[in-house]
Amino acid sequence: MTVSTAELDDASESREPQHAARPALLGITAPSLDDPVMNVGADGFGGVHGKRARLPRTRAGMAFLLIVLTLLSTAIGIGMREPCFNSSWTGGGNQQYTHMCYTDIPFMYQGRGFSQGEVAYFSTNPNDYLEYPVITGAAMETAALLARHVPGDANNQGRWFYVFTTWFLLAFAAITVVALIGISGPRPWDAAMFAVAPGLMLNGTINWDLIAVGLAAVALFAWARRRPMLAGAFIGLGTAAKLYPALLLVSLVLVCWRAGKMKEWAQCLFGAVGAWLVVNLPFAVENWHSWVYFYTFNDKRGADWGSLWLFLEYSPLHMNFTYSQINTYFAVLLALSCVGVGLIAWLARNRPRVAQVAFLVAAAFILFNKVYSPQYVLWLIPLAVLARPRWRDFLIWQACEVLYYGAIWLYLVTLNTPERGLPQGGYDTAIAIHIGGTLFFVVQVIRDIFDTRRDPIRAGGHDDPGGGVLDGAPDVYGFRDVLEDVSPNAVAPEEDLQLEPEPEASQPTEATA
Repeated sequence: MTVSTAELDDASESREPQHAARPALLGITAPSLDDPVMNVGADGFGGVHGKRARLPRTRAGMAFLLIVLTLLSTAIGIGMREPCFNSSWTGGGNQQYTHMCYTDIPFMYQGRGFSQGEVAYFSTNPNDYLEYPVITGAAMETAALLARHVPGDANNQGRWFYVFTTWFLLAFAAITVVALIGISGPRPWDAAMFAVAPGLMLNGTINWDLIAVGLAAVALFAWARRRPMLAGAFIGLGTAAKLYPALLLVSLVLVCWRAGKMKEWAQCLFGAVGAWLVVNLPFAVENWHSWVYFYTFNDKRGADWGSLWLFLEYSPLHMNFTYSQINTYFAVLLALSCVGVGLIAWLARNRPRVAQVAFLVAAAFILFNKVYSPQYVLWLIPLAVLARPRWRDFLIWQACEVLYYGAIWLYLVTLNTPERGLPQGGYDTAIAIHIGGTLFFVVQVIRDIFDTRRDPIRAGGHDDPGGGVLDGAPDVYGFRDVLEDVSPNAVAPEEDLQLEPEPEASQPTEATA
């Protein structure tokens, strides 16, 4: 009796456990089966994902669960402000530092004229000019309108100004996690890294950064859905809330050029410029001096909290820089960093993913900036989740941020009581850890770019789920292509090699049978 090889293959496949491929049926990567840290941690929560797992099976269900986690994390941070809230942030002395409940928000209510009815960007008093772009100013004005209707004095209204502002921030935090679910493709659970990030919990309501973070996340989601013009519009709106979303345009041009997708990048640029002009021109025309104050304020800013420049100033070297010197060095270092990221994108065997390049560019901007405030980590968390969704490296980086969060408030205690708090040397060490944690994650992303076996996305058989038109697109320009053109003995890349088909076995003749 003769049995064909095809029948043998079918028989062997039929004997495999039918539940082995169950997690793949949903097209979703289970974290406990993919991430080493989650795999170990799952032992305390019922074990790894299996065929009887009762997790949400739709993205809507996942979104609901992760929104709840995001709101809980942010709510914990809001609850940490309770000691300062009870005293309306007017307790004096070191209360807001010893209790680590400081936030910029309530001070702006009286400090920028909102309590007196001043309207953002329309005030002629230079003391009431806002050092924030117009989208952030609009959120502040809306919260102030609500707060002024609360009974009580300006201190009580300032407390409610904080409460109303947190409503906006909670909404944009939820928007961010939903956008991450949409961008992550087969790995929607990676968005949980944002939802439970210590950086979000501690820094979410220090300032208005979550507004820009949410708009930037929506821009990346639109790009992933191959809507470059819409992505550009949200980049423009995000830039009108904080400056950093404009860096997405730099990141996209570095990968779009290699893939020959400059038309799509131009559409994105057009949308960004158009949206930015629409929301900025009315205020610039109405009161130029008030509108431009955001840019002049940052131009004349010196070395500030958490920055490389303050680290050098406080270090034994005592290197002091004027604001104009820092402006020059920052511009040069950022330009060199962008060139370096561009070379990485060009030299890598496989084109980097959009999120990887975006994280590197944003990290360079923050590392060389005049200030690296605690809340700036919010800019990087969504990009880090998309660039390297690995819990071990993420938690190492976040641990550095938690340490710095405590250190800066303890150091500020010494400004009022020099005999208490963290000395200057200790704070300088915390800055080094703060910067070092970011550099650690940068190195991990670069290693993933040059060795795709380390990249959880590429190792899972995917190209760039958040890349939009770049996902699966062939390269048009790249260093590898140049080498292949100039080298007469170049070997074809592995994916281009075509093996010769094996000759079919000759059929037995009647004589041999």
